[in-house]
Amino acid sequence: MVTVVKCPTCGKDVRWTPENRYRPFCSERCKQIDLGAWAAEKYKIGGTDEEPPTDDTHGENRSH
Repeated sequence: MVTVVKCPTCGKDVRWTPENRYRPFCSERCKQIDLGAWAAEKYKIGGTDEEPPTDDTHGENRSH
């Protein structure tokens, strides 16, 4: 059974198969539109500006 998802850009049905090199998008065009939206900061990852950045850039706070 083939999984079918909706293209996040245009909403068309997309077959989720290894042969579909644009998945989850239906085409190169929809993939590029989505990339452009990220570049234009139309999408944002949740959070608030008040959150202080974590200072774990060098892995010093990791427990082994």
